Amino acid sequence: MKSAHTYHFPIVVEKDRSGYYAACPALQGCYSQGETYEKVLENIEDAIRLHVEDRIAESEEIGEPRDIILSSVEISVAS
Repeated sequence: MKSAHTYHFPIVVEKDRSGYYAACPALQGCYSQGETYEKVLENIEDAIRLHVEDRIAESEEIGEPRDIILSSVEISVAS
């Protein structure tokens, strides 16, 4: 029987006109979308699980999740 390992990955969720978009910055290319916040969380969990399972199957390193720092910048553009 295989043992289970629990990973904790930070995600970024953005709301747009058509719903929600989520990405896992620690896993390049791992993102999902959903019509509701709850659905995007469900979808990104599935995407992360599949991504990690694929890496394990290919004997690739999972790596440590990175801390995410959200900030903002102010820019001025000529109009």
